[in-house]
Amino acid sequence: QVQLVESGGGLVQAGGSLRLSCVASGRTFSSYVMGWFRQAPGKEREFVTRISWSGSGTYYADSVKGRFTISRDNAKNTVYLQMNSLKPEDTAAYYCAAGSSGGSIDRMYKYWGQGTQVTVSS
Repeated sequence: QVQLVESGGGLVQAGGSLRLSCVASGRTFSSYVMGWFRQAPGKEREFVTRISWSGSGTYYADSVKGRFTISRDNAKNTVYLQMNSLKPEDTAAYYCAAGSSGGSIDRMYKYWGQGTQVTVSS
């Protein structure tokens, strides 16, 4: 069992930055692929990025490529999402997720956090 707790969301102006953190409980964090998803009001949840268990492999949605960076610290059981050059369309609840195989489809992830809200004003 893995429990995930996100933090770091908030209100920021367009062009600003935020860093989200997701802390995992349990001793098997380093064996999971970690992903970030987001869901805006009235929209389906969408994939943002993922990172391999070792941190050596990352993959981004086209909408965030070049602006967002995912990283992880297995010693701290934490995955991060650095978000730069934020746009109003980035406004959403952001969720971290853990899965054995990862991918960009949410059903591939077994464990989910409760989400943290990011609001970008224009």
